[in-house]
Amino acid sequence: MAVQREWFEKDFYKVLGVVPTATDKEITRAYRKLAKEHHPDANPGSEERFKEISAAYDVLGDPEKRKEYDEVRRHGPVGGFGAPGGGTFRMEDMGDLSDLFGGLFGGGGRTTRTRGPQRGADMEAQLHLSFQDAVHGVTTSVNVPQEVRCSNCRGSGAAPGTSTHTCPRCGGTGSLNDNQGLFSLSTVCPDCVGRGTLFDTPCPVCHGTGTEQKVRSIKVRIPAGVENGQRIRVKGRGAPGQGMAPAGDLYVVVQVAPHPVFGRSGRNLTITVPITYPEAVLGTTMAVPTLDGKVTLKVPAGTQSGKVLRVRGRGVPGGSGRNGGKPGDLLVRVEVVVPTELSDEERAATESLAEVTGPAPRIAVDG
Repeated sequence: MAVQREWFEKDFYKVLGVVPTATDKEITRAYRKLAKEHHPDANPGSEERFKEISAAYDVLGDPEKRKEYDEVRRHGPVGGFGAPGGGTFRMEDMGDLSDLFGGLFGGGGRTTRTRGPQRGADMEAQLHLSFQDAVHGVTTSVNVPQEVRCSNCRGSGAAPGTSTHTCPRCGGTGSLNDNQGLFSLSTVCPDCVGRGTLFDTPCPVCHGTGTEQKVRSIKVRIPAGVENGQRIRVKGRGAPGQGMAPAGDLYVVVQVAPHPVFGRSGRNLTITVPITYPEAVLGTTMAVPTLDGKVTLKVPAGTQSGKVLRVRGRGVPGGSGRNGGKPGDLLVRVEVVVPTELSDEERAATESLAEVTGPAPRIAVDG
């Protein structure tokens, strides 16, 4: 696994506002909250903060990466040394700390490790969903342009039917040692490019790289209740590994289109419905829309403008797995509509009401 220099310099737990002992659920909950607050669509100018949050969750949200990150952070850059040339750390290049310290105290430098096959990099793709599909869940596809394992040589880099042999320059390790006194620095062998083997005849399709460019259509199952900016992990569908190593993962970032009628707050749906003054004073029963048809809502007498009424169970449906739980509610905010034009009858009725209405509430305030 490639360990970035950023792992030494940034505290991803601090970025997400959680403690190092946080559970996976606590990390996911913190990420969702921050991603919603700092998403560029909702908060223009927060692109860098959103990228920082996403980068932190990309590591801490993956149990395997989190384990590697914790290990790297625990040891830190040994003796203050960073990656040679400011590049990328690799766990296999660092070796065991016991090997390194053994070189300091009479071990004559650490032994170069065999690099071996390298896991493919993780990738990211955007997926735009309608409001309905995000609420109910959907199985769809995303097109991902990327390098895939060569179909002709199956990633070996050699033409089918030809033989391979050990690289004489690195002896099959895939790396070269540069002894620097107490330390031995390891670099990728330029002849075999880290594979440790050479072939007599390169593959005519990939020209020895082991990969080819294609646009892949990858099926993705989006769970019910997915939120805008949420990342869905598709295991093993990222970039192919070197040689016969496993591929990385694909992370699908969901972009949810707004609904013309409903808003959303977590699992709750929101809607604003206008009512008349008599309906607010006397109470009424009215039909309000939901995602699955209309329901009847009782408005109590004396309802104030801005009052929020709750229709239980008519929000975002519950599901299974990460997005499981009870369905949300429909939150109906009522607004009393004040007419700007009155008929003669309406004006006469309003004036009659004014005559029998008690003192205005503001009189007590005005003194």
